[in-house]
Order: sequence, then structure tokens, then C-alpha cells
Amino acid sequence: MSDKFSSEVDVSKEKIHWDFKDKMSYGGYLGLENILASQTPMTDEHDEMLFIVIHQVAELWMKLVLTETGGAIAHLQKDSIGPALKMLTRVSRVQEQLIHAWDVLATMTPADYLKFRDKLGQSSGFQSYQYRTLEFSLGNKNAAMVKVHKDNPTAFAMISAALDAPSIWDETLRLLARKGYAIPTSHTDRDWRESYTPSSEVEDVWRDIYRDSEKHWEAYELGEKLVDLEHKFQQWRFNHLKTVERIIGFRRGTGGTSGVDYLAKALNLRFFPEIWTVRTTL
Repeated sequence: MSDKFSSEVDVSKEKIHWDFKDKMSYGGYLGLENILASQTPMTDEHDEMLFIVIHQVAELWMKLVLTETGGAIAHLQKDSIGPALKMLTRVSRVQEQLIHAWDVLATMTPADYLKFRDKLGQSSGFQSYQYRTLEFSLGNKNAAMVKVHKDNPTAFAMISAALDAPSIWDETLRLLARKGYAIPTSHTDRDWRESYTPSSEVEDVWRDIYRDSEKHWEAYELGEKLVDLEHKFQQWRFNHLKTVERIIGFRRGTGGTSGVDYLAKALNLRFFPEIWTVRTTL
């Protein structure tokens, strides 16, 4: 029995690299010193570290979502659906991590949060320029939202570029039009800065696709990937709302919004409306 189990792993016969003075290390490749030094609580309250880490991790995941969404858009522009589907699948998996992160934050009680909330000042997730860029890239355009970033050139440029560019829904419809589907020109050549207006003609196209999915398999699969993406986005919004309600009730948000009431309004927004409404008429 003593020969089978040991209190430590024998590494004497492993060819482990021990000296990293002039070589690339794990921490060096990932820039861990910078990442792990970026948590700077403003109080000695235990739960402030949780609050900071949760939001920093969310921003890292959003950076990946933006990378994958941008890649998917680029592939759709080239009529390359397969690689776009792979990237959208990855986005959905990342979204699951973002959704479950609220469960971790929900372990913080109202009393825990109120001990350091005043130190946040006017900082708020409302000011996340990656989140706003993502919303614009998915199709929820609102030019008024850009102005909160006017004093941050990097953020302002990123969000403005997403506002001016076709969203992934716009590119999906343009792809369908190139493939011969009857997408109206009003939805393939428009002012991309404007919010999207649903179209009965676009819904008719999706109805044909869904009624004969074998014939229109690529378009059908793309539609379902987008549904999955939006479904998870709504789950993320809902979990955000309920976590905020659980911790601060109906207090006003630190960024000036009405808090829970403001978050509830977002639950009525749609990125890809026709592939949702078409389900009623199939």
C-alpha cells in the first residue's frame, strides 16, 4: 500500500524546465504580474476583492466575445458561414461563464456591499465600453450612449466604430441577399447608426428558411446560432437584474440609472427580431 500512494509526486525523471531567466515562462506569456497587480481595493472590506475580480473577469470574457463576434462578422462578409458558426458557438460558451458569474457575486450580502459601495463614486457597469461595443456589434444601436465615453479617446473610438459599422444581424441579412433571398434593399443598404426596424419581408424569408430547413440548412443553422446567442444574452441580463435586486434592492445605480428598473427595460430589447417573431407564424 505504501508503494502505491505517496505524499508527493516524483519529478526526478521528468524533463522539467526549471530556469526561466532568459526563457518564456507561463507567467511571462500571460502577463500575470500585471493582471494580478490590477486589483486595488479602496477599503479593507473583505468582499471588495470579490466585486473587483468578478467585474475584471467579465471584461476579459467580453474582450474574447468581441474578438469572436468580430471574426464571425468578417466571415459573413466573405460568405464563409462555417467558420462564423464555430465562432458563434464559442461566444455562446463564453456567455455561459458570464451568466454563472452572477451566482458568485450573489454570495455577497447587501450589508457586505454597503460597506464599500460609497467608494465606487459614480463608476458603474453602465460605463463599460466593451459591453456597449458588443451591444452595437449585435445590433442594439443607440448613438446617445456614446457620449458617456467622450473623455476616453480609446473607448470613444471603439464604440463609434461599432456604431458606424453594420451589426452581425445586418451582415446576416446582406449575406442572405447575396445568396438570392428576398431581403429588401431597405435592410441591406441603410444608415448603420440607426436602430434596426423589423421587416415583415425579412420575416417572410426566415419563415421559408425554417419551413424547409434541409433545403436552407446553412441559413437555418446560422439563424439558430444567433437565437442561441441572444437567448444567453437575455439570461445574462436577467441574472444581472436579479443579482442587483438581491444586493441593493431598488436603489439608484452608482452611474445614475434607476437601477433595477433600468435593467428591466433592457429585457424587452431584441437583436435579431424576425427570427423570434417568425416562430409564432410557422
